[in-house]
Amino acid sequence: MKTQYIKWFSEIGIEDVTKVGGKNASLGEMYQNLTDQGVLVPNGFAVTADAYSYVLDFNDAWKKLHAELDDLNPNDVTMLQQRGSACRKIIDACILPEDLKKEILKGYQKLKDEYKEGLSLAVRSSATAEDSPEASFAGQNETYLNISSEDELLDAYKRCIASNFTDRSIHYKHVNKFDYLKVLISVVVMKMVRSDLASSGVMFSIDTESGFKDVVFINAAYGLGENVVQGTIAPDSFYVHKPTFKKGHRTVLKRHLGKKRLKMIFTDTLNRSNLSNQYTKNIATTQEEQEHFCITDEDVMVLADYAIKVEEHYSQKAGFTKPMDMEWAKDGIDGKIYMVQARPETVESQKKGNILEMYQMKESGVKRVTGRAVGTKIAQGRVHIIDDSSKLDTFKKGEVLVADNTTPDWEPVMQLASAIVTNRGGRTCHAAIVAREMGIPAIVGTENATDILKDTQMVTVSCAEGETGYVYEGELSFEVSKTDLSKLPKTKTDIMMNLGNPEMAFSLSSLPVDGIGLARMEFIINTYIKAHPMALIHPEKVDNKTKDALLNLSSAHKNMEEFFIKTLSEGVATIASSVYPNPCVVRMSDFKSNEYSTLLGGEFFELKEDNPMIGFRGASRYTHPSYKEGFVLECAAMKRVRDEMGFDNVILMIPFCRRVEEGKRVVDAMAKHGLVQGENGLKIYVMCEIPNNVIEIDGFSQIFDGFSIGSNDLTQLTLGVDRDSQIVAFDYDERDPGVLKMIEMAIKGAKRNKRHSGICGQAPSDYPEVAEFLVKLGIDSISLNPDSVLKTLQNIVKLEKTIKQ
Repeated sequence: MKTQYIKWFSEIGIEDVTKVGGKNASLGEMYQNLTDQGVLVPNGFAVTADAYSYVLDFNDAWKKLHAELDDLNPNDVTMLQQRGSACRKIIDACILPEDLKKEILKGYQKLKDEYKEGLSLAVRSSATAEDSPEASFAGQNETYLNISSEDELLDAYKRCIASNFTDRSIHYKHVNKFDYLKVLISVVVMKMVRSDLASSGVMFSIDTESGFKDVVFINAAYGLGENVVQGTIAPDSFYVHKPTFKKGHRTVLKRHLGKKRLKMIFTDTLNRSNLSNQYTKNIATTQEEQEHFCITDEDVMVLADYAIKVEEHYSQKAGFTKPMDMEWAKDGIDGKIYMVQARPETVESQKKGNILEMYQMKESGVKRVTGRAVGTKIAQGRVHIIDDSSKLDTFKKGEVLVADNTTPDWEPVMQLASAIVTNRGGRTCHAAIVAREMGIPAIVGTENATDILKDTQMVTVSCAEGETGYVYEGELSFEVSKTDLSKLPKTKTDIMMNLGNPEMAFSLSSLPVDGIGLARMEFIINTYIKAHPMALIHPEKVDNKTKDALLNLSSAHKNMEEFFIKTLSEGVATIASSVYPNPCVVRMSDFKSNEYSTLLGGEFFELKEDNPMIGFRGASRYTHPSYKEGFVLECAAMKRVRDEMGFDNVILMIPFCRRVEEGKRVVDAMAKHGLVQGENGLKIYVMCEIPNNVIEIDGFSQIFDGFSIGSNDLTQLTLGVDRDSQIVAFDYDERDPGVLKMIEMAIKGAKRNKRHSGICGQAPSDYPEVAEFLVKLGIDSISLNPDSVLKTLQNIVKLEKTIKQ
C-alpha cells in the first residue's frame, strides 16, 4: 500500500527538498546513487513536510503560531526567548493523528526486519527551506539518537518538529530572510550508526578557511559527533589532496593531533527518561586515547574516497563544481564507515569573482592567547567574557566574544561580535561554522582564553598568520589589500614564491604565482619536529630527560624515525600541494651548527663553531659521518613526498655546495637513498650562493639541472660581510656592482649550459631595481616573499612591455 506521510530513501532525491527537507533529500540522493560506488549510507525513511502540516492542521495550531510570531522582533533577546518557548509549547500540546502514527511505526517495523537484532534509530530534523547555497540550516534543529522503542520514536518525532521554533532557529530564519512559518520540518528516521563505540566527525571537500579546493578536510573524535559540532573538544584533523588521490596515491597530506579529552556515549537506556534530552553523556578519554589519532590512515582514505565521490556526484548534477559539507560515523559493531549527511558548503564556495583579499599585521605585539584560526581576517575590539548563557543580553555590538564554547542558542549574540575566541573546539565546531558564515575571525581550542583575557581589555584577533590564530594585547595596526586577479596578465618571467610555513600554504594558494621557488625545510623541522634528526636516530646517546621528551614528541607514531619522516614529508607536501602541478623547489636542510644545537638533543651531536655561517652546513653535512644518517631521513621523507604521496612537482635543491666534487658525492648519496636524478622526472638544483658556484658554473652544470641564486649568502661572501654582524651591516648591499656582476655571470652561465636559472634571495623582494636587472638578463624565474608578489608582478609586467618595445 502506498504511504501518504513517509518516503523511503530509495524513493527520494535532491529534487525533493520541499517535500522532505534538505537532510532527507540528500540522504536519499546518496542512498540511491552512491551506494553502488561503495559509499555506505544507513537505510531509513522521511516523515514528510506534509505530515508536519497535517499535525498543525489537525490541532488548529497555525493561528496560535501566527499570534506569537507575526509581530516578533527577533533581535530582542527576551522577546525571542518568550515567543520561542510559547511556540514550542503549542507543538508539544499537539496530538499526533492515528493514521500518521501507524505509518511511522510501520516504517520502524520494516527497518527492524531489515537490520534484525540490536537496531536503534537516529531521529533528525530536516528543514524544507529552499535549497539556498547561502544558508545551511546546520545545527538549527534537534536530533535524537539511539531511539529504541515505539514510544520514544513518536516522542522524538514531536520534539523534532517543535525544534522548528527554538530561539536559534527562529533567529536564523530572520537573518537569512525566511518566513518563520513557511519553513516546514520533515523528520529523518534512520538506522543508528553506533559511533558511540568508535568515532565520528565532519568533513569538507574544500579547505574551509582559505577556500583551497584541492583538499578534503576531515575532523574526527571518539564517540558521537556532537562534541565535534558543539566544540566541546579539540578533534583530530586530516587533509587529503584530491588530485593525487585521484591518481592512485593513498596518503594523508597533513594531520593534527587533537586533545580529544572527552568522548560522548549513550547513557544506560534503562535509566533514561523518554521525556528528557539527556540520553547521552561525556566521559573522559584515557591518556593513551588522547595521544593517538582516533581513526587510522586507512579510515581517512575511505572518508576521502566518499567525499570525492559525493562532491563529484553533486557537481555533475549541478553543472558546476559544488564543494560539500558532510557528516560521517564509524560503527563500532561492524567496523564500517557511513555517510550520515551531505549538504553544499555555504561560505568559501560562494565567494564570487577574482578579488583577492589579504589581511596582514603591520606591527607585532604581546601574544596573549593562541588557538586554531578560523578564516583569514583580523579584527579588534574589547573582550567580553560570557561564562553563562544568562549573561548573553549584556553583550554589545563590536565586542570580542570570549567563552568556553558556544551553542546554537548563542547565535543572536554572535551576530554582534567583531571576533570570537573559545577555549574548546576545532575548525568545524559551532563557533567556527557561525564565524565563517558571518565573515568574522574566530580562534577556537585556545584552552585558556577565559582565564588569560580580561573583560573590557582591548585586543587584536589575527587569523591571517596561518592555521594558528593569535590574540594580541592592544589595538595593533593591520592592513587589508584587495587585488583583482583577472586584470593581472601573465609574465614571461616565471614569478614564484618563497614559503617555509605549511600553515600558510592554502591561504596563499590563490596568489598568481607559477610555483614555489624556495620551500625551506628548516621551518618544518624547527616548528613541528623540534628535535635533532640524529637524536631521533640515536636516543641512546642523549640523557634521560631528553629521551623522555623525544618519546613524548613521537608518541603518536610507531617510532621516532617514522615521526621525522612523516612530519617532514607532510609539511613539504602541503606546501607543494598549494601550487600542484606547478613546480615546488624544496631545499634540503640548511641549518648551521649553532641552529642545530638548539633543537631537542642537538647539544649531544653538534660541535661549537666560531663562525657557523661558513662552517658545517648544507652539502658538507650530507655525506659526513656526523650527519649522514640524518640525511638518510631527509631523503626518505622526500622520496615519500614524490613517490608515495604523488607530488612529482617537487624539485630538490642542495644548499651551500662548495665544490663540484662535493656536489657529485651528494647526488650519488641521494641516488643510494632512492632519489635517483631523472627517475620519475626528478630534478636536482643547487643553490648558487658561493662565488665558487659562479666561477665553476660549467662544472656544476654537469651535475645539477638548475641553479637558484641565493643573493643573501652570495652578497655576504662576495663582499666579505658577515650578514649577522650589526657593526658591518652598512657594507651589506645586494645592489653592489660586484654582487650584480656575480649574478649576471651566474645567469649567463646557466643559459650557456642550458640549465634553469632562478633567484630566491631577498634582493628582488626588497629592491625593484634588482628585479628589473634580473628580467633584463632573461632570468627564468624570480621567487619572492608572499607579501611582495603582487607588487613585483605588476612592476615586471610593465618592465617586460618596455623591453619588448
